[in-house]
Order: sequence, then C-alpha cells, then structure tokens
Amino acid sequence: MFNMKLLPLAAALVAAAATPAVLAAVSAEEAAKLKTELTPLGAEKAGNKDGSIPAWTGGYTTPIPGFKNGGKRPDPFAADKVTYQVTAKNMDQYADKLTEGTKAMLKKYPDTFHLDVYPTRRTAAAPQWVYDNTARNAVKAELKDLIPVNAYGGIPFPIPKNGAEAIWNHTLRWRGEAWHVAVKGVQTTGDGKHVVTAIASGDFQMPYYFKDGSPEKFDGQYWSIRLINSGPPLRAGEGVVGRQNVDGDKTQVWTYITGQRRVRKVPNACCDTPTPASSGISMFDQTDVFDGRLDRFDWKIVGKKEMLIPYNGNKLLTTSEADALMAHHINPAAMRWELHRVWEIEATVAQGKRHQAPKRRYYLDEDTWTAVLADHWDAKGQLWQVGFANPIVMPDLPATTSPQMFGFYDLISGAWYFDSALNDAAEQYKIVPRYADGTFTPEALMGESVR
Repeated sequence: MFNMKLLPLAAALVAAAATPAVLAAVSAEEAAKLKTELTPLGAEKAGNKDGSIPAWTGGYTTPIPGFKNGGKRPDPFAADKVTYQVTAKNMDQYADKLTEGTKAMLKKYPDTFHLDVYPTRRTAAAPQWVYDNTARNAVKAELKDLIPVNAYGGIPFPIPKNGAEAIWNHTLRWRGEAWHVAVKGVQTTGDGKHVVTAIASGDFQMPYYFKDGSPEKFDGQYWSIRLINSGPPLRAGEGVVGRQNVDGDKTQVWTYITGQRRVRKVPNACCDTPTPASSGISMFDQTDVFDGRLDRFDWKIVGKKEMLIPYNGNKLLTTSEADALMAHHINPAAMRWELHRVWEIEATVAQGKRHQAPKRRYYLDEDTWTAVLADHWDAKGQLWQVGFANPIVMPDLPATTSPQMFGFYDLISGAWYFDSALNDAAEQYKIVPRYADGTFTPEALMGESVR
C-alpha cells in the first residue's frame, strides 16, 4: 500500500519537475569584482606567478598604422620573436599546456606540425558600453532551461557558475554590431588536395549588440547571416540566410539552390546537420568552433588552466594562401600561439539525445570568451576532430576575436576544413553600419541569388 506520508514529497517532486530550471545571477558583491580583481568581461586581471601571462591593462586599442577599414589587416606585432617552439620531440615538456587535440596533431604530423610560441599579449578590449552591459548582466541575467534571459549587449555571465553559462559567453561574445567578409571555404582531402567549397559575399550582424537596444526590446534573435556564393562554378548563385535565436526552436535558416530556383527552409539547422555554406563538410554547430543548441549536451566546467592557444593571429592574414595552406594543416610558420588562461568546458551528449560527436571539450579564452580550440570524440570513443579558431586583433572595433576564421582537423581521415581563408582577399573584416532587418529574409535571398 502506498505510504500516505510520502504524498507531500511526491507532490513536491512533481512540482519541481514541472518548474523550469532557473539558475540565478550572481550577487552584487560578487559582481563588484568586475571593477577590481576581474577585467570588465570577467577574466582574472592579474598575471600569473612567473609573469609569462601579464596583467590585463585595458587591451590593445592603438590604431594599426596604414590600416583602412575594408582593407587588409596588418600584424601589429610583426616584430615579435618566437619565444620557444613545441614539437613532437619536446611536447612532453609542455604536456600540461596542450589540449589532447594539439598533442594528437603533433604526434600525427611530427615532421610538419609544431607550435611557434610568442610572448603573451592580452589585447582583449571592448567599448565601455559593452563593459557596462556586462556588469548589469552579472546581476540580472539568468539561465532558464538553458536559455539566457535578461541578458543584453555584453557578456551574459561574466562570472559563470556552470558550463552552460560559460558556453553562452562564447556564443554571445563581443564581435561588433555588423560586418562584411569576403568568405572563402577550403576543404583539404586526406591526400592533401585543396578544394574550394565556397567563395561568397558574407553579411553578418549581431542584434544582441545593437547599442540602442535593451533587454526589454531584445526578441532573442542574436545573430543574422547572409552568404551569397560567387564560386566555385558549381555553387555560383547559391545563398544562405540565417536568423539565430537564443531559443533554438525559433532559429530559422533558408537556402537557395540554383538547380531548383527556389528558396527552401532548412528543416534542422542545428547540431550535427551538415551546413550548406560549407558544402556539407562542416556541421552546423562547428561554426565558430561552437555555435549550436545547448540541449543536445550536458555541460560542465572542468576547470581553468594555463594553455597554449592560437592568439593575436593577424600573421595568418598577412600570409598568402599558397604559403598558409599545407597538405595536412595550416603552415605553423603562419600561426601565432600564446600562453593564456582558458576555461575548459566539457560537453557530453544528454540522455535521450544523439550526436555524431557525443563528447567534446571546448577551451575558452578567459579575456574574450572565444572558443579557440576544441576536441571531439566519436561514438567509438576515438579522438576524432580538432576544432580551432584564429583570433585577430581589431583595435578599430575594438576587439580581439575570431568573427569567422575557424576550421577543424579530422584526425582519422586526415582531411581538414578552413573557413574564411582571407589570406589573399583585398577586404578582411570590414566594419559596416547596421544592416536593414530585411537584409536577412528569404525574400532578399531570392532576389540576390537568382542567376
């Protein structure tokens, strides 16, 4: 017979299950650290004990001589010298500073892959209004059923208490309000052949960072994208428009296929579905290392540690494509690695869900919240893919971030993918005025894409 004394407990459990999970913001006392021991975006302001990571003193906001918005972006630190090099032979000496994916790349390509480590420069910066909004978010923003609420115009959870909050900081990091990029995607096959998957005009916008907006006006649409392909010939005229929402059920993506001559809505623009923009090479949630729904995974903070990561990578932008793209990876001589503190976040596929990569680890730079590296394991438990981003210095914004420059290495097949190979482009990340909302609609896509 059912114990009547258990009825109140059972009722409480049912009520708890029906109540949306809400994680509260931090206290005003804790948020005050953003003005003392923490940077305005939530990083540790102090350097490390041995000085290899310096203190943050406001970031890099000095205009780069000779740069004009819309042109090639120079390397402001071209005079820096390599401090040391990590190779397959000495990697054990730096094992605690390397991700599993980086170690795997060193072992797989011992003769060609290495890390050139430069002096650490904490260049991260943002406008004061972004700092102000971040301080407000710290005490107001909450996570409700894995969706941020009452957050706007800054890092939503600058003092994160769990992995989901941390990964939202990456997704909603400061990258500017609107910009244009001449996108070029390149797949490299396992035998080292480079294949261009897309040459496109890319328009990007973050309504979450409209300076004149507010939490009350924000409708959840945080990211808008329009890509119109001009090549390769097989894909010329194709296009993609996307409007991403913090509530994944409200995200909408449309694609135009020239052979069909009509715009179609992508039914599952999420997670491990192949992206039309990459010709199916990359999954939707591999964009910008991670950009997807959180409900496919359980998220946890593994810890915070000092690690070697790609950073201040304008050097790659100034290297020609022919010199930058090698058979199995980006030319190490074109990459800049630095020692920074990162948040290590682990994502494990949630019960009842599925994903091609059921276990992942993301490494978020503490100063910018950019996911700079990622390790993906497949269903067999094999380390499968290594995701990477190449944050660049944009003092004109100001920001140090990776708007689109990302990719991944497939450790099993040897193939790899690099998005936004802008090395030879005359225009590299042009900051533009806010686009009209009608720019990111299926109707506009139809008008732009017909050939």
